[in-house]
Amino acid sequence: MSQEIMTTATCPAQRWKYGRQYWRTYIDRDEGFRKADYAVDIITDREARKFVVDNHYSHSYPAAVERVGFFKGTELVGVAVFSVPMNNAAIPKYSGLTANEGLELGRFLLVDTVPYCGESSLSQSAFKLLRQVRPSVKAVIAYADPMPRTTEHGETVMPGHLGTAYTAANARYVGRSAARTLHLTRDGIVLSPRSISKIRLQEQGADGAERNLVRLGAPSRAFGEDPAEWVARVLASNIFIRVRHPGNHTFCWALGRPNEKRRLEKSFAPAKPYPKQLDPVQHGLELLVTR
Repeated sequence: MSQEIMTTATCPAQRWKYGRQYWRTYIDRDEGFRKADYAVDIITDREARKFVVDNHYSHSYPAAVERVGFFKGTELVGVAVFSVPMNNAAIPKYSGLTANEGLELGRFLLVDTVPYCGESSLSQSAFKLLRQVRPSVKAVIAYADPMPRTTEHGETVMPGHLGTAYTAANARYVGRSAARTLHLTRDGIVLSPRSISKIRLQEQGADGAERNLVRLGAPSRAFGEDPAEWVARVLASNIFIRVRHPGNHTFCWALGRPNEKRRLEKSFAPAKPYPKQLDPVQHGLELLVTR
């Protein structure tokens, strides 16, 4: 999908299957999404993890708190995973609420069989269900990564997102998250900053994060080598590519009845115009710019 098409008002709706992106375009509305054909329900962590890892381009799964499945009959065709934000300050910063009063929409994806407008139905139903099972949660934030990435051979692995589904779901756009340096594999996959931190600090999940880093191309840690020193050695090598990321687009919703939403939104960060343009494509060895 070209950047020109991605910036139009009739931006196609993205779908995923086995790690590859597909699109439902404006004209596909003739297929007719029927809300009555679909249902939502809380699903297990195991179900959600398998669906996300099998279908999302990152093949990674966040620190889930609640997981909502989108079903057509008995088939799971989409998930909304609500997770703990990587940065504890995110909820207060964007919503004005305390950290434990909000969650991040850490993963939100539908497979290619779901017609155009399916994302609006899933988000609306998922928020309602989240409010029922977690009444203390009053706000949800979500990020859209607008920086397209390809492999060093030019194959697109992440086309970039403008948060079109979030815009359609009436989220408030509150600007960019902080800029940061990312480390990418030669296949264009981002190393999770949270996983790197887990290894450095030897927090829960550090062993799994270390195994994943090795799977992505890092050499095994030497016997007796300090984990933080090992991470520093790996990231300083030319195994992974460094790129300066300008920050993700950030969106925020208030949960509850209409009057409650209006009250909560008074403390939100000011609304800004919705983004219309993707960032420049980042790919291959051209990313060796911050060394």
